[in-house]
Amino acid sequence: MALIRINALGETPVFHARPRSINEGIARVARVPGPVVIMVHGYKYQPGNPNHCPHRHILSLDPQHLPWRAPSWPRQLGFGLGRKDEGLAVAFGWDARGTLASAQGRAVAAGRALARVIRSLHADAPERGIHIIAHSLGTEVALEALHWLPSGAVRRVISLAGASYQSRVDKALSTPAGRNTEFFNVTSRENDAFDFMFESLTRSPTRGDRAIGHGFEAVNAVTLQLDCLDTLKHLSQMGHPIGLPERRVCHWSAYMRPGALRFYKRLIRQPERTPLPLMQQVLPETPARRWSRLLTLRPLPGPMPIWQRI
Repeated sequence: MALIRINALGETPVFHARPRSINEGIARVARVPGPVVIMVHGYKYQPGNPNHCPHRHILSLDPQHLPWRAPSWPRQLGFGLGRKDEGLAVAFGWDARGTLASAQGRAVAAGRALARVIRSLHADAPERGIHIIAHSLGTEVALEALHWLPSGAVRRVISLAGASYQSRVDKALSTPAGRNTEFFNVTSRENDAFDFMFESLTRSPTRGDRAIGHGFEAVNAVTLQLDCLDTLKHLSQMGHPIGLPERRVCHWSAYMRPGALRFYKRLIRQPERTPLPLMQQVLPETPARRWSRLLTLRPLPGPMPIWQRI
């Protein structure tokens, strides 16, 4: 197993705590057997900040309380188990502090730094699958990277409660790299307040544009609304059980919900179990309307029994 920590300094990728060129380190780990999984955090994190460093929290094999406990993304995605074919985990950090608008601007520069990392990995081992999983504003980083990459560089992008606009995704998936990338838009009505804040505090690329929490359609994309009971039912029937929603408002349920990260691991490591055409066919075509979770008078379903939390 290889876990490397890389940060964006503007448009330049450097090793975490060792601000030097990544070229030599990338060459040493590029041919580790297994997939490459690039993990990108969202808003409010800042590498090196003792209270907000993603490498001490969600991107760590052993997360600390900063200030709350979170699951380890790399462990849940299949790293740290001692297997020879685990692949390469890339914990990618960037400065996401400050106002939402300023962080959005730095996400663009960070996306170009990420593209340099992916180009190096793809050039050294072009046959390997490279996947990106990103939360919140980290989706902007992933989308920007697609504009600077060759066709076939990225196989799947998993966006968790992505803070991005529909037109932004459409343009990214229209690039040479984007046309050959499968985009999984994981949404939830639990995130409506955060989508509303994103639309209110940032400038949309086009007039009337909406956040991807409303859904997104493309031949190489699918929207999964994780608080939709029909969606959860279909995923469970496919062998991917995920815990029932427990909150009306939550920005982190896309990876905090029991079974969610396990499902993303299968998206990456067992794509034959989750072919995109099948996902598009069996899942609901249109997400529920915004605020429907807050306006419903029905009680929330109880949590999934502990023995079913896979």
